[in-house]
Order: sequence, then C-alpha cells, then structure tokens
Amino acid sequence: MSNTAQEILDAVGGPGNITHFTHCATRLRFELNDASIIDKDRVEAIDGVLGAVPQSGDRYQIVIGGAVQSVFNEINNLPSMKSGAAASNDDVKAAARAKARGKNALVDAFFEYLSDSFRPLLPVLLGASLILAFLAVLDSVGVVDTRADVIPAWLGYMNSMWRAVFYFLPAMVAYNASKKLDIDPWVGTAVILSLLTPDFLGLKNTAAFGETVCTKNALGTEQCVTQIGNLPLQLADYGGQVFVPLLMVPILALLYKGLKKIIPANVQMVFVPFISFMIIMPLTAFLIGPLSIWIGNGLGGGLAWLNGHAPILFAIIIPIIYPFLVPLGLHWPLNALQLANIASTGSDFIQGPMGAWNFACFGATAGVLFLSIRDRDTDMRQTASGALAAGLFGGISEPSLYGIHLRFKRIYPLMLTGCVVGGLVIGIGGGATTNTFVFTSLLTIPVFTPMAVYG
Repeated sequence: MSNTAQEILDAVGGPGNITHFTHCATRLRFELNDASIIDKDRVEAIDGVLGAVPQSGDRYQIVIGGAVQSVFNEINNLPSMKSGAAASNDDVKAAARAKARGKNALVDAFFEYLSDSFRPLLPVLLGASLILAFLAVLDSVGVVDTRADVIPAWLGYMNSMWRAVFYFLPAMVAYNASKKLDIDPWVGTAVILSLLTPDFLGLKNTAAFGETVCTKNALGTEQCVTQIGNLPLQLADYGGQVFVPLLMVPILALLYKGLKKIIPANVQMVFVPFISFMIIMPLTAFLIGPLSIWIGNGLGGGLAWLNGHAPILFAIIIPIIYPFLVPLGLHWPLNALQLANIASTGSDFIQGPMGAWNFACFGATAGVLFLSIRDRDTDMRQTASGALAAGLFGGISEPSLYGIHLRFKRIYPLMLTGCVVGGLVIGIGGGATTNTFVFTSLLTIPVFTPMAVYG
C-alpha cells in the first residue's frame, strides 16, 4: 500500500502542491496550488485507484474505495509529508488569494460546504441505521413489538443508542461546518447544543413559565411560543434539524473572524467565544432556528406535493437524477432534506424511491462481476466484488460508480433502465417511507414501510 501512497503523492505534484488533504468514505480529497499539472491517466493507472475526479478551483478527488482510510494514513506517514515539505499556512493563503474565482465559484463553495459538513458523519449514520435495521428485523419476526405502548427496558435502551446520533446530529453538523469555515468548532457546537438543553426545552412548561402559550395547529401538533422581554420566541424541538447549523455557522464565522481582528490576542480565548455566544445564541433561537425549520418544511412540502399529486412520476424522477448527482457531490441537499423531513414529520418519503437507484447501481455491478468471472478478468473481478460488497452491505455506491460505471459508459443506460423500473414499481405500489435516515442496502430493507413494496 505504501507504493500506492507514494505514487499518488507524486502524481498530485508532491507535498508542496498540497494545501489541504482529507478523505470521505471512498475518496481522497485534495486542495492543491495547481491541479493543472495532474495527468488523469497517470493517476488512474496507479494500483488501487478506482478513478480520478478533477474538481473546480484546484480541487481533486481520487477514488480508492473501502481502503481509503489506510491509503490516507499511508500518505500522511510518508517521510516527505512529515518533513515540512507541504505548503505552509502563508503559502496556502497566498495561493488562495491568487486563484481566479470562476463564475461558478460560489455554487462550488456551497456544495463543498454541504459535503464537508456531512461527509465525516457517514460512519456514525451508517452505524445508527444498522441498529435500527436490527430492531426492525426483531419486530418483523415477532421477537418484540417496537410500536407497543409498553416496551421492555432493553428495547428502550437500544432506541436511545440510535436516536442519540440523529437527535444530536445538528451539533455534529455544526462541528464539521465550523471546521470547514476555519473557526473554533466547539463554539459552533455549543450554539446548537444550547437549543437542545433541558432548560430550553423546559420553556414549553406553561405551569412553570407564565409567558409561554401552547396551541394545537391544524395537524394536531403542539406549537409553543414564549416571551423574552417583548420578543416572541418560538419553542421548537431542534433535535435532528440539520438546516439550523448549516445556516447558523456561516453567520457565526463572519462574527467570529471579525472579533479576532479587533480583540487583542491575549484575551481572544475568553472574549471571542463570550461575545459570539451572547450574539449568536439568541439570534439562532429567535431567528435562524425558526427560519431554518420554515425553509426545510417548505422544500419538503414542495416534494410532498409532487409525491401526492404525481407519485409515479416522483418515484421515477428521484432514482433517475441520483446517478448524476452523486458523482458531482450534489446529492447532499436531498440528504439534508430527508433528515429535515424525519425531524419535522417523523418519516421521509424520498429515501424509498432513492433506493431504486442504489439497487440498480448494485445490480449493474453484479452483472459486471458475473462477466468478469466468466471472462477470467482478475482485476475487474476484484474491483466488482469489493464494490458489490460495499453496496449491498454498506449502501455505499461510489466504488461501483467510479470503479466501474463511469469507466464503462455503456453500463449507464442499463443502470438508468433499472432506476426507471425500480421507481415505477415503488410508485405503483404507493411509495415507501422510513422513520430514520439509512444507507440503502440489504441490511436496511426492514426499516422501510411497506417492506414488501420496497424489498
């Protein structure tokens, strides 16, 4: 693996050309001083590399697959990476200032911000979704009724295990978003956690707080508003609401960086967080939080309208667009919307049709695996078998996409046909919903309702 690491480092121009280096579930992600020097064919010829994806703004992605963590560690442990040959912080800033901002720079930055806010959370989301899938299997075989009014203590504890991830997801997103925008991630995390404390949630108690008024809306859900001074404060449950940190952190970053410019360095550690809290915490509670929920509900309502009025069309459109969104990293807004649907309504209707794309992708990979075995193509058999395992058991599509489908374009029409057929079946069957965010795989089929339509 060390040869692979060294070859990749050489192919991207060495440590001196790297300004930032990280990875996601399947890809090495580079921010470079100059990406034009990279020979894409040379990169893709490296043993262990499934594909190379040039990005705008001197960003570059190299697809590795399931071994990405070990390759990432190998590169960081190379002597040249440890010797200080990488670009200095001043070099990075100078290179960033020198880069021309293209007409799509803001759009690219927006999607990169979304991606980097969610990408590190993939492992914990996958782990939590598998806990829920395990409980769904126990329910389906009659071991326990997960919907009973009275449940055993062990089930209540296991529910707390997976719910911990989804309830505190806004805090995790805030941490990653803050790191992405180069501010103290714990400040951003603390702002979101202030909305999840028992003290904030306890403001709904009308007996304890006379200023609080709770009413039932048309859907039967409770809405509470309290008065802080003369200002109305909407008391929402922000657990699982990912749009809140995504909107809050950029505003916090502007304030945080501005404060660091005007506050003396020897007292920044105290007063920058203090002033940030005193401004951003109330701003988030009074304005950003309610606005974020309104945006999420509006987007979800639009898709719900399409799903309600043209369910078959909706079930076909979703799986068809995903094969084009995922390679570009543009699927994160839909993922955020799925999480917002679950937090607001308790279920999501997008992931069901989305599953048609996943299984069409994995089905095409299975076909390639069969052909590679028949033709005794050892390299493709290894690629396809690893990609199929990652897909069927982990719900990860990138090894299939970059290792096979994008390299052999004639597979795409066949995969899209599978997307249409799968979406049509789900649409005719009335759709499929889930009450949690999951990665579509064989292991998570039980969390969808009705399972017969989805499976």
